[in-house]
Amino acid sequence: MSFDVAAIAVIGGGIAGSAACLSLARSGSDVLWIAPEDTPAGRPGEHLAPAAGPLLDDLGARHLLDRSCHRPAQTMLSAWGQSRLATRDAVVHLEGAGTVLDRSVFDADLAALAAGARRIAAPLERAQWRDGLWQLQAGGQSFSARFLIDASGRAATVASLHSSRFRADQLAALYTFLDQDPQSDVAPTPASLVETVAEGWWYAALLADGRLVLNHFSDPNLLPRHATRDASVLTSMLGSTRHVGRWIAEAGFLIDAPPALASAATTWIAPAAGKAWLAVGDAAAAFDPLSSHGMTTALWTGARGATAALASLDGDDGPLADYAARVADGVQAFLDARQRIYALEGRFAEAPFWLRRSAAAAQDSTQP
Repeated sequence: MSFDVAAIAVIGGGIAGSAACLSLARSGSDVLWIAPEDTPAGRPGEHLAPAAGPLLDDLGARHLLDRSCHRPAQTMLSAWGQSRLATRDAVVHLEGAGTVLDRSVFDADLAALAAGARRIAAPLERAQWRDGLWQLQAGGQSFSARFLIDASGRAATVASLHSSRFRADQLAALYTFLDQDPQSDVAPTPASLVETVAEGWWYAALLADGRLVLNHFSDPNLLPRHATRDASVLTSMLGSTRHVGRWIAEAGFLIDAPPALASAATTWIAPAAGKAWLAVGDAAAAFDPLSSHGMTTALWTGARGATAALASLDGDDGPLADYAARVADGVQAFLDARQRIYALEGRFAEAPFWLRRSAAAAQDSTQP
């Protein structure tokens, strides 16, 4: 099969890029996938919502959840709006349990399923629409494609040049993975825990391999200095918690390295599709992790975007317009839900983090 002019080029890896490539490859399309190999030691964002199950079924990827490095997310503990812990058990909910993933493994497995795409393991260097084709350059090579799917994450490398970009907040995440002290005789609870504090909120979850993933969400200007350079800063920050710090201490999890920092802001582009292009995953809409639907959104946009792209190549732009409208509706629905959920925490109403997420502030979504 010649790839001198590919039908569709997918820019970027991750779950959305893999889902798009897998969906396109299963349809028999010639796909050019431009994405560097990505093998991080640890990736945040491991909670896969139950709603992702049918999407994985459609992609023929449900079996990926059977690996022993993933576990059912049966129990969620939450101290949000109150000091005591509330328990949410999956067994009492019709949608069933989600899954706590080893993200590095899951991402690699999903990408391997999309092996039908021709992958250029290099970053995109240039993308220009000219003479009815996308002229692309990556890894010192030149390529052409009739349609482009931007799965480049929050950077939205191509889409942000062709559409307006919006931001609702500046949320950032300090994250790390903690090993348990080998001398500890405590069996940690296989659960996830959310706890609010004046400066933001914490999330911790036990992975199937026994590590604890720990995240602190706040605004960059509210984070302590040297938080990413000195492990003792994170230990000190945990002193403001009632439950997360105790879980770590009682189970003997070790904080022996400083956390990493990543953006967790709610951002999106509108419209999410245009002439011979569309955006998927975080390139289209990246949500505050409060939603717990980041990976589900990545799977849905990747698969639905691929369908819209194929229809557009066949001369029908209706699905393309519908896709952009569905993404816009999803963004608005999330902003509404985000406002309601943050409003449930009234104990820290005068603290800067929570003031910025008040009803008035939530409506002030601006372009960066």
